[in-house]
Amino acid sequence: MPPKSTYRPDPRMETSGLPLFDRVAAADFPQTILRYRNDRAAASIGLDMSDTEWIAHFGRFQPLPDNLPEPLALRYHGHQFRHYNPDLGDGRGFLFAQMRDGADRLLDLGTKGSGQTPWSRGGDGRLTLKGGVREVLATAYLEALGVNTSKSFSLIETGEDLRRHDEPSPTRSAVLVRLSHSHIRFGTFERLAYVNDRLALGNLTRYVAELYYPELARLEGPDLTHALFDAVLTKTAQLTAQWMCAGFVHGVLNTDNMSLTGESFDYGPYRVLPHYEPGLVAAYFDEGGLYAYARQPDAVFWNLHQLARCLSLIGDSAPLIDSLNAFTDRYQTAMAETFCRRLNIVSQGLEADTALLAAGFKVLETLKPQPRSFEGFFFDWFGGVMSEGRALSGPRAEAYTTDAGLMWRERLKGYTTADPDRLDHPFFTRPDPATLLYDEIEALWAPIADRDDWSLFEAKLAEIDDYRTALALNP
Repeated sequence: MPPKSTYRPDPRMETSGLPLFDRVAAADFPQTILRYRNDRAAASIGLDMSDTEWIAHFGRFQPLPDNLPEPLALRYHGHQFRHYNPDLGDGRGFLFAQMRDGADRLLDLGTKGSGQTPWSRGGDGRLTLKGGVREVLATAYLEALGVNTSKSFSLIETGEDLRRHDEPSPTRSAVLVRLSHSHIRFGTFERLAYVNDRLALGNLTRYVAELYYPELARLEGPDLTHALFDAVLTKTAQLTAQWMCAGFVHGVLNTDNMSLTGESFDYGPYRVLPHYEPGLVAAYFDEGGLYAYARQPDAVFWNLHQLARCLSLIGDSAPLIDSLNAFTDRYQTAMAETFCRRLNIVSQGLEADTALLAAGFKVLETLKPQPRSFEGFFFDWFGGVMSEGRALSGPRAEAYTTDAGLMWRERLKGYTTADPDRLDHPFFTRPDPATLLYDEIEALWAPIADRDDWSLFEAKLAEIDDYRTALALNP
């Protein structure tokens, strides 16, 4: 593969000296059928190749030029539904490559379903094709809605029949590659704290700061520890607000699924709200509703508390507690900012924005019985008062004439449109937004499963990409 001049390999993990990985080999799959490739993401890291080359690198995992010679399965622990599990780690994935993008950010190419590792715990190390399809859709949709998310880079069907207890078996298999800013997790720190390796904790803190928070790299010792935690907490509060304003239910908000860069990744049993439903859960096994939609901020705060406990081994507790105590305010600020950004309106200050946010969610409550009403609200009012005529002539118009709707419209009068030109996009002549509801995913999966017909999947991705272009929200 002749890489572009913008391809800048930088395999930092291998030379970090940190006890965070094991060298592994990818599974030898019976087949490699390319089902999805993200050329826009590939261009961002200087990769341009034929389908044959793509499959060689992302289905057979031939090393990229001047990159990791062998994949690295990462070590971590984690709290799963608030129960500590010291037997985690990359059980069906690995770090495949690291490189810089045009903004000089270090990015990872990591896998899911690439075979067994020392951390597989008896599992087969594989990914179902349906699971891969769901993750491709999730990342595309959340990116469109402005969520800081990993990007699904490649999906290749691998020709094996898998057996799973929670879906019809045998089922088809795949290997997914994701592009993300980092695969360092809260659980990475938890593992080092568990074995009381304070030297490695300090070195990991330095590694994360230098690569992902360079503005902190001048600091040393406890000052660096406290500043890094504070920065991670802020980014995590912002991510949580983005989930909430996207109506996204993660499903498994365990500490091993929380990134040090404040990026959403690793999508399993997720849901997107069809309408405002605080108690909606994504995972059938979340019987107590621990990770329900409205409880996600609490779950994230609990996870941050676990990270702070780890960092207290190399820092003072008081500053870490101060940061934890600031989470609610930072999350509320992020909610107000994200709400305005989602609506393409100019902020009028925290007090006014918070009141507008409350009025908006009151309207969402009245919209509850209507399908696609959660995203429909943001779609109807994208652009603020400039879209009032569109909202009042659309399928959700009746809700905007209720007492809650009238209060909302009155508060919205004080806001100007941030970018009026976005409303010229043809997508806003439609009555409804692009959505990614559970039934839609099931409907597009059925023809894939029954007759290998990918047309509905491809059409949904095209619709989501059109919506992404119209909203222009992606970070």
